[in-house]
Amino acid sequence: MSVQDERVEAFRKLHAEGCFVMPNPWDVGTAVALEEMGFKALATTSAGHAWSVGRADNQLELEQALEHLRAVCSAVELPVNADFEGGFAVEPQQVAANVRLAVATGIAGISIEDSTDDEDEPLYGFELAVERVRVARQAIDETGTGVLLTGRSEGFVVGRPDLEETIRRLKAFAEVGADCLYAPRLTTTEQVSAVVAAASRKPVNLLVNEPFITVAEAASLGVRRISVGGTLARTAWRGFLVAAQEIADHGTFSSFDGLPDVDAVFTKP
Repeated sequence: MSVQDERVEAFRKLHAEGCFVMPNPWDVGTAVALEEMGFKALATTSAGHAWSVGRADNQLELEQALEHLRAVCSAVELPVNADFEGGFAVEPQQVAANVRLAVATGIAGISIEDSTDDEDEPLYGFELAVERVRVARQAIDETGTGVLLTGRSEGFVVGRPDLEETIRRLKAFAEVGADCLYAPRLTTTEQVSAVVAAASRKPVNLLVNEPFITVAEAASLGVRRISVGGTLARTAWRGFLVAAQEIADHGTFSSFDGLPDVDAVFTKP
């Protein structure tokens, strides 16, 4: 069994029962740190990665994303789920080709979303959105890796917070082969419960990017997987920006008080 096979198997077992947190590192250092803390799986964040190279979210190229996946997968022993945005393509067959490239980086899971980056039409039409997930499933199956596929519907992210339509899309994604279902930016327990109920026993990923719920509460609602997207990266950026702005504006350094011993994170006994 290859290393990737072992990670895929471990990742699938995590989805079989219970609820686990899959935090989102944005570079090799944060991935290693999260592994040291005892998390059982990690997920990349397109936003966090983009910020780390001086770009806004959704502005990176395919090869940048693939190189990032290779680096993170090589740095840790944990299963890694790829935030693969919209597959870096519109047409289904190109999405499939790109998914095959992503699988070759060593990932254990991958997500495909239905957002377009077009303000006027922020979501792909229903049929196209479903077809893109279907061909992603087919591409994974052709690799023989069993990489876990997450179908994401982005209505609540792009200003189309229609729960009924979101659920319709998630159910269709499940029917064409998505292993896990994900609607980012749900903000109430009622919304979460509705998605879990509609998932028909498919694992549901919950994004927690504000303190509206705890792990225990999410688990009680039937959530199987929790991620935080770019929010850990944003907390780090907050500390950096506050400290740097203090220096720029006041010439003082009070933010340097009480800092952690970062070397200790990476120094193994």
